[in-house]
Amino acid sequence: MGFAGISLSLTLISLLAVTPPPTTAQNSKPFICTSNHTCSALIDYVLPNSTTLAAVKTLFGVKNFRALLGANNLPPTTPTNQSVPANQTIKIPFPCLCRNGTGISNHRPVYKVVPEDGLDHIARDVFSALVTFQQIQAVNGIPDPDKINVGQELWIPLPCSCDEVEGQSVVHYGHVVVAGSSVDGIAQQFNTTSDILLKLNGLTDPNQLQAGTVIDVPLKACTSVVSSTSLDYPLLVSNGTYVFTATNCVMCKCDSANNWTLQCEPSQVNSSSWPSCPASQCQATESLYLGNTTTTGCNRTTCSYAGYNNQTILTDLAVESTCPVSANSSPKLSLQGWNWRTLIISIQLVLLCLHLL
Repeated sequence: MGFAGISLSLTLISLLAVTPPPTTAQNSKPFICTSNHTCSALIDYVLPNSTTLAAVKTLFGVKNFRALLGANNLPPTTPTNQSVPANQTIKIPFPCLCRNGTGISNHRPVYKVVPEDGLDHIARDVFSALVTFQQIQAVNGIPDPDKINVGQELWIPLPCSCDEVEGQSVVHYGHVVVAGSSVDGIAQQFNTTSDILLKLNGLTDPNQLQAGTVIDVPLKACTSVVSSTSLDYPLLVSNGTYVFTATNCVMCKCDSANNWTLQCEPSQVNSSSWPSCPASQCQATESLYLGNTTTTGCNRTTCSYAGYNNQTILTDLAVESTCPVSANSSPKLSLQGWNWRTLIISIQLVLLCLHLL
């Protein structure tokens, strides 16, 4: 082998030594977040190995197992030991915090270091590269990334945002781009626009989208009548998901098929704070309870969830007209459509013409 061949071989060996192996997800840019409050967010987690929903809940510090089920629209009766195969994507609900113009998970999840761990392994393998080891290092103030201790607890800063988009409150979703995806396709899938996706993610060209990256996708939330004084305000529930609220006494779901209106009803589970779930009767009527609907003529009245406080569940009556719209909407001639002054002038002109004749 000549000198040139030896040099080329050494170069290839060097490249193989420093090039990291392919990852499930490659975190791109931090999510922009300028709001001054916390919110709930979602992120994809592509399982590196087969596991159970309980293990996923523990890894990400999801406080309520029902929150994990709701984010993935799984039946509320799904057991905690439900197995999940490797490479399946699970949506993780978590609290978001704005910090220095970007959003990160609000001190969750917390990972405890085990023997043989390294920051890069934790970021790349355990959390499927949703974050980088540099991000873990920075947020935890670690001077040397090669020196972490067994038992040390590390805050994993998942990307997120609480900002409004186009003046609307949304659920920000960290979506891991699947190979073969396009900006247009993702926008259509999640009911947004290509321009919004490009702007949120700092992309100047749709061709910059890369498989495996985590992008910020704003999910439209169902409208509700939840009061600004409610302890769960703003209650943002995106299409195809559900949540338990009012200390688990109320279950609310969002389905675009229902005109993007939040559908809430008693949960039939025990309260997490109260001795028992309080009655959820609409105040203005004795016959309607939360989630019930009645129709009178062309009006459909629903007892809707309006929030909760320390003692009660709040409700409100929502009235929707179901009357069919007439196809023949052309105006009919009547005196009500005339200007009286114009009418008098017209009569005077007619009389003048008759006099001239």
